Amino acid sequence: MNRSLLLTAALLSGLGAAQTSPRPAATLTVQHDEGSAQVRRDPRRVIVLDEEALGWIYALGVSDRLVGLGSAVLTPADLTPDGHVKPERIRGTFLARGDLSHATFVGNWTQPNLETILALKPDLIVRATWQGNGNYPQLSRIAPTLGYSEQDSGYWRKGLRDLARIFGRQQQAENVIRQVADTNRTNGRALQAAGVFRKYPKAVVVSPFKGGGTYLYTKTRLIEDVRALGFRDGMKSDASTLGVGGVVSDEALLALPKDTLVIVFPPGGQYNGAQDFLKSAVGQRLKDQTVLYTQEPNSPWAGPLVSIRDSSGLTKVILEKVK
Repeated sequence: MNRSLLLTAALLSGLGAAQTSPRPAATLTVQHDEGSAQVRRDPRRVIVLDEEALGWIYALGVSDRLVGLGSAVLTPADLTPDGHVKPERIRGTFLARGDLSHATFVGNWTQPNLETILALKPDLIVRATWQGNGNYPQLSRIAPTLGYSEQDSGYWRKGLRDLARIFGRQQQAENVIRQVADTNRTNGRALQAAGVFRKYPKAVVVSPFKGGGTYLYTKTRLIEDVRALGFRDGMKSDASTLGVGGVVSDEALLALPKDTLVIVFPPGGQYNGAQDFLKSAVGQRLKDQTVLYTQEPNSPWAGPLVSIRDSSGLTKVILEKVK
């Protein structure tokens, strides 16, 4: 056989092997905190039921796939007549970090409008959840639904990596996870250099709710980034709300030593009780060791984009406190 025939045979053999090599399955199985779901790869019509899941979609750069959005804080007053979020409600908030131009509002994150969701014909629904949260069976009958609980270890990293696998964005997910760690490491060095840990080796994160109690966060909500910056826990709590913290008494707060930094981290929107807390007898007693850190409007409690912003924003506030 001459050289030309040999080359032709080799090319045909390679082509045949390529044609018979297995293709990735059209769907994949995802184990999440509410069960197991068969999800099509690279879905085109996605609904997120809260800002937490929205942040993961934004971090992966696939917000152009969003056809529906639920929320913990948006109301009908924030919507256009056709059910989209008003541009002025998006500008200057966390919502502006991605593309919501195709997303219809589907209601409150705990009680979404199932008829609206069905009409949008999603091929994936993603939500934050907790024990006792409803509608999972109904949502799953409409489209594969993934739910992730704040109280579980690695909460947002698990959700982000699952979605990255679904969208084929694994490297992007690992890059943003690494960026979170690098940001905390850099900011921790700045705090160390400024002598912050000599004055405040410990810290607590408290969240005053308007008309309600003050919560001590022990998991997920800002506290994990506070630890990554280099602070030790200033208080333990056995009480639990949604697995991330519990109500803390005035007496417990007043008993905090002077070397514990009190980080007031209020909820957003109408729930924000920070000013009432700071003006209270407890707030006044603790003012010399207190900083107020407020997230950008419409921000999730946690997530990669949130951690990057919160780490740097909180570091700036603390450095201003001790200078």
